[in-house]
Amino acid sequence: MTTTEWYAEFAAREARGQSPTYERLATAVARDAELLGLLDTVPAAKRQPNLLFGVVRLLGGPVDDPAAFHDFAVSNWPVIAAQLRARATQTNEAGRCAVLLPALAGLPQPLALLEVGASAGLCLYPDRYAYRYGEHAVGDGEPVLECAASNLTPPDRVPDVVWRAGLDLNPLDATDPADVAWLDALVWPEHAHRRARLHAAAAVASADPPLLVRGDLVDDLPALAARAPADATLVVFHHSVLYQVPAPRRAAFVELVRALPARWISVEAPDVLGFDGLPAPPDPGLHNVLALDGRPLAWTRGHGQGIAWFG
Repeated sequence: MTTTEWYAEFAAREARGQSPTYERLATAVARDAELLGLLDTVPAAKRQPNLLFGVVRLLGGPVDDPAAFHDFAVSNWPVIAAQLRARATQTNEAGRCAVLLPALAGLPQPLALLEVGASAGLCLYPDRYAYRYGEHAVGDGEPVLECAASNLTPPDRVPDVVWRAGLDLNPLDATDPADVAWLDALVWPEHAHRRARLHAAAAVASADPPLLVRGDLVDDLPALAARAPADATLVVFHHSVLYQVPAPRRAAFVELVRALPARWISVEAPDVLGFDGLPAPPDPGLHNVLALDGRPLAWTRGHGQGIAWFG
């Protein structure tokens, strides 16, 4: 996929109906030859829309006007490029727990959770949050995660989690204001509810910090998995992570996780794990696939705000 196509697809599939600001901005970048040329000077994985937009926002640049964005990006490109190379889209959206919960609730309890690509570990607390699937409420914590569900009988309780750990190339610290500022910059402009949710979830993580380990998803996963308590069901999970991993390394991870004494929950775009024969998504915004042990279960929205069970 070319950089032009990446931004055009982001505008049409991800931002449309979710963020008019980012839909407008990504559409403009897709047609901006000068900015596309600059983007093509950084590694392909560093050209993604969320990363560029988050870096510009972190640096105080404008995102609500494409022309002003262009001028800021071109004028400050050396600084922006350095940030793109140093950072990753570590969007730590606690709302994603709402699409993980149906899979987690059906596993033998208690659970030991190990998240790959954990960022600050905010998705390691599905037992501490509350959920609302339409009129169906689950749990009593904060924040409250809302999720539109179809073909799904929501679980009636949160999971019993006795151990939680995360693996990340660059783990973030929910107690560090600079790390939380980067997470805040990754929240889309209009999403005040997500920003409030981020800070509420960060407060949960700060009060009881998880075990976060700096490491590689293949080289360092077995050692961390071995630290999980033997009397709990180990669950290795990840959400929107593997698309950033080169295909050979991704295949090595899949082989490894299948060999571990663990259950495996993935939420990724269908082409990332090569799922075939999926039912058509009922809405174009449902573009990720929730799977358990490699078996697809549902379409989901990117930030956990919707799930359509295959039923």
